[in-house]
Amino acid sequence: MTEFEFRWDEPTVRYHVMCKPVASACNLACTYCYYLSKKDLLGQAGDARISDDVLEAYVRQNIEGQTGAAEVVFSWQGGEPTLLGLAFFEKVVALEKKYARAGVRVENDLQTNGTLLDDEWCRFLKENNFLVGLSVDGPRHFHDKYRVDRAGNGSFERVVEAAGLLRKHGVRFNTLTTVNRDNALEPLAVYRFLRDRLGAVTMQFIPIVEPQGFERTPPQHWPVEEMPILGTTAALPGTADSFVTDWSVDPDDWGTFLRVIFDEWFKRDVGKTWVYLFESAVYTASGRYSPLCILAPLCGKCLALETDGGLYSCDHYVYPEYRLGNILTKPIVDLAFSERQRAFANGKQALTRLCQSCKFLKWCYGECCKNRFLGTPEGEPGHNYLCVGYKKFFNYVEERVRGLAAQIAAGR
Repeated sequence: MTEFEFRWDEPTVRYHVMCKPVASACNLACTYCYYLSKKDLLGQAGDARISDDVLEAYVRQNIEGQTGAAEVVFSWQGGEPTLLGLAFFEKVVALEKKYARAGVRVENDLQTNGTLLDDEWCRFLKENNFLVGLSVDGPRHFHDKYRVDRAGNGSFERVVEAAGLLRKHGVRFNTLTTVNRDNALEPLAVYRFLRDRLGAVTMQFIPIVEPQGFERTPPQHWPVEEMPILGTTAALPGTADSFVTDWSVDPDDWGTFLRVIFDEWFKRDVGKTWVYLFESAVYTASGRYSPLCILAPLCGKCLALETDGGLYSCDHYVYPEYRLGNILTKPIVDLAFSERQRAFANGKQALTRLCQSCKFLKWCYGECCKNRFLGTPEGEPGHNYLCVGYKKFFNYVEERVRGLAAQIAAGR
């Protein structure tokens, strides 16, 4: 990952697009999936898939538009993108070669549930240097609780098999683990499973935070009078008056989850296992902006492309209210640097007074705007749901993180 650059007036700044080539179609029906509902919200056909015209326009514009970049990354997500089959991705690689610019490296990453991967897939991924993100929530009893197929059957065995195939073929992969109300309670079991059973050396931990009615109500459109107050039962999952879904992670548990895993990582795995949130903390402690958009001062550089060519402000903001336009009528670079998207990015600076006075302001900058649906005890709206957890984590690791940053600066 590279350091964020915030000069919005210069189109040489990098942006990133997450393409949804098969829309929300998926062979699993994960309980907490925030994308399955897009089919109804956006009126997608059951067999929605990116057309050849949109695909070619996307590849060409994404390469041509990032004039100041040494590399251009294509991210393929879903739904489940492997439903499109190998022929689709062979076409992708051919288009990338067609529009490649001298001196610019083209990279691909693929986020998948892994259930359709086989030897042929893995040979292709290796030959074309794809980075694979494998979705897995930990040991079987956690993974199979929410990550089920249409018949309600767990997907654990197929995911473990996929990890084995990726290792067998030498495919670069990382694990993406959603941290929910259940697996947050056993952090070591989750971490050790990923490290020891799956052989993961790069891990992403993504907290599940979903307000009730998230399927149709976009972020920043919650009625202010309904925002729960920090510290009340409505601001916790599993309560009678909860504002969030039952499977959303408890904020305090999120902080404990990170703390416990950090201890294990710090004792055994520094320099061997890359945990995005930990590396980001070290990065921030060295005086630089976090490379993760959720913890950076501004956002707006990670957009989402739907099958019809519609471009949206963010992967978590794929709602009609955040549609920027269509790449068949206006180039990606123009939409990415439009006034509307700049306003979206600058919206991250709208912080509560409680957030502004926090000693860890520069460690998270109020985290992701999609999670800012709490009211402060003083009655100010727009505070982050995960604040308690992040503060608990940062307080716990600050000294050690600063030490690691100092060692890196000293070249040790």
